[in-house]
Amino acid sequence: MQVNETLNEGLKRGYQIVVTAAELEAKVNEKLVEAQPEISMKGFRKGKVPMALLKKQFGQKVLGESMQEAIDGALNDHLEKSGHRPATQPQMKMVNENWKEGDDVNVEVSYEMLPAVPETDFAKIKVQRMVVKADDAAVTEALENLAKSAQNFEDRKKGTKAKDGDQVIIDFVGKVDGEAFEGGTAEDYPLVLGSNSFIPGFEAGLVGVKAGEEKDVDVTFPENYQAEHLAGKAAVFSCTVKAVKEPKPAEVNDELAKQYGAEDLDGLKAQITERLEAEYTGAARAVAKRGLLDALDKAVTFELPPSLVDAEAGQIAHQLWHEDNPDHHGHDHDKIEPTDEHKALAERRVKLGLFLAEVGQKAEIKVSDAELTQAVMNQARQYPGQERQFFEFVQQNAQFRQQLQAPIFEDKVVDHIFGLVKVTEKEVNKDALQKAVEALDEE
Repeated sequence: MQVNETLNEGLKRGYQIVVTAAELEAKVNEKLVEAQPEISMKGFRKGKVPMALLKKQFGQKVLGESMQEAIDGALNDHLEKSGHRPATQPQMKMVNENWKEGDDVNVEVSYEMLPAVPETDFAKIKVQRMVVKADDAAVTEALENLAKSAQNFEDRKKGTKAKDGDQVIIDFVGKVDGEAFEGGTAEDYPLVLGSNSFIPGFEAGLVGVKAGEEKDVDVTFPENYQAEHLAGKAAVFSCTVKAVKEPKPAEVNDELAKQYGAEDLDGLKAQITERLEAEYTGAARAVAKRGLLDALDKAVTFELPPSLVDAEAGQIAHQLWHEDNPDHHGHDHDKIEPTDEHKALAERRVKLGLFLAEVGQKAEIKVSDAELTQAVMNQARQYPGQERQFFEFVQQNAQFRQQLQAPIFEDKVVDHIFGLVKVTEKEVNKDALQKAVEALDEE
């Protein structure tokens, strides 16, 4: 078996693999001899079928298997000896397309290798991390928001018209074509106007009503309404308004604290402070991570596999096109050509991806089963009622598991690098942090 280099250009490599007819025949015979003890045929005892008959019966099938195994084995041996790591699946092409049994097998193999990633002196890299404390104003604002969420409703002055945000207590009967329909009747129903909890037009039709008033509200059920017999139908709801109530925020006191699981107001403030500072820490980490990646992008230089860059640029262009055309859900559109900006972003992503992968491998960083399980559970929450089907999908889909692992691995590598670079802390207010977070989306 021969492996000869035919291309050596940058990261591109090409080889010619030749498996001689004699080598191939020997491999076929070896496989048939190995299988012979387990084969039985009419007229022969198990294991006593003549080799000539076995070759006639199974030779073509075994020949194909042997040919593929020989080529794959030669390529794997070459990769192991050379230390090359293909960036994508190697391309194979049989040169002698008119091959017949008894001929040598001649195959061309080409691939792009992953580059050697240079060592980096992390101690020379400087990163700034923002630190934000939860001040009294932020805690007070959070308390006021909780009080609004826990609001009560009190009767408005008699004769006051209802407006958005008010609660109306109503009896109603819905009719289609003059006939009441199932599920369209209720008594003493509390409805907050502007909550969009009813079909479009219903709540708007009650804006301006007064307690004691009766009003018919005309609506049309949406075309995609879940009850098919009502979808797209015009309906009339005859409503009796029993009360109009205005929202009143709950008082900020120990009672409010108990509603949110705290023993008293001081305990609730402590919980809020802890939650806010955890949010600030997460946001600050995101900003610092971007700063670290920017610094690494400038500090590290190596040749990139063009195929990976082109694929990433195409994916970026395609994704951004769909973001700009949200109504177009399919892929039946013209080919989207990446711009220079897309290609520059692709180069950055590929470079940093390869770099982080190399650092993680050398540091023996791995994603644990527990971490992957937690990621799966977090994803499963997005499919209420279908968690079991989602778990089965994950178990059967290795590529999807890899997609879940990738961001976990990246964050673990980034945290590892944070421990090696020089990190300085700068205390700022939450507005400065918010501005820095918003800037991440603009880049």
